[in-house]
Amino acid sequence: MYRTVCLAVLGSVLVGPAAGGAAEGANTPALMRGSVTFRPLDDQKDVPECYRLHPHDFDSELEQVRPLPLCKATLYKLRFPSPVVTEHPENNTVHAEYYLPEGKGPFPGVIVLDITGGDQSLSRTISMVLAQNRIAGLFVQMAYYGPRRPPGTRMRLMTPNLRQTLANVRQTVLDLRRAAAWMESRPELDAKRLGILGTSLGSFMSALAGEMEPRLGRVCVLLGGGGLVDAYWDHPLAKTVFKTFEVFGGRKEMIQKYIAPADPITCAANLKERKLLIIAASRDEIVPPASAKALVDRVSSDDRTFMELSGGHISVIAGRRARQEAWPAILKWLEEHDGD
Repeated sequence: MYRTVCLAVLGSVLVGPAAGGAAEGANTPALMRGSVTFRPLDDQKDVPECYRLHPHDFDSELEQVRPLPLCKATLYKLRFPSPVVTEHPENNTVHAEYYLPEGKGPFPGVIVLDITGGDQSLSRTISMVLAQNRIAGLFVQMAYYGPRRPPGTRMRLMTPNLRQTLANVRQTVLDLRRAAAWMESRPELDAKRLGILGTSLGSFMSALAGEMEPRLGRVCVLLGGGGLVDAYWDHPLAKTVFKTFEVFGGRKEMIQKYIAPADPITCAANLKERKLLIIAASRDEIVPPASAKALVDRVSSDDRTFMELSGGHISVIAGRRARQEAWPAILKWLEEHDGD
């Protein structure tokens, strides 16, 4: 319960307090089909070519699933085509779960992104807590996640094939840009208060998408960061791979250049225009704390932008240590942070 309360406060600060309005989620039809127009909000000069989207229209389908009375919200399923067509038809449709609060909007809206493994319960919990606090949560399935994974395959967003991984990252960022445009088009949402929140792998994607899409004015990076090659060069999880690469004549600079489009450090300057929160674990065994520090050092000198909490990758967001240390620290930070 304490974790739930803290997550609720986190969402409230991420997108600001909800405002009154005229939209009524309860009156939404069970199935809606429509067309969304994507228009870049700027000239995209600070967006690498691989992440640019030109003006276009795309179809979307929103299906009512069931009410969530404990959250005072309604769950919908959203589907729209990915702007990237791959060899796997399942992966070419973006699936999302839309947690719409009851009552009148316009509501703030937050895209929620998942961790590498698990049963997706964390992201669903975050989305429900946001909705309970009158913030619409849109849990988006990244490339090759959930229903986007072809049956009988082991396809994942992250693969040993670096070229394929970079392609999957690009597809996910472009999918999230469309998701942001979809949220902007919704009358029940406040287009000026849209954000993105990711955990672990999802946090790297939230940073990248936030850098490329100015509609996402609030960005929360939970257990992620940037400067990936520097952070992982001597890390136990990657050291063997990198050393093998060196044996065959590879150099650190070569890898940095190759993965630069997928490293949030590359376009970190774009986050200076966003309201940013980065949370790291001091003894994170999966994501080195240096990665989070590297990203925040490129973006802001504001102490309120960055928190390093005592604990590991899991204990910071779950378990007894989280209740005793992490979430009380987050709550204190949120009370002191006015979100301006």
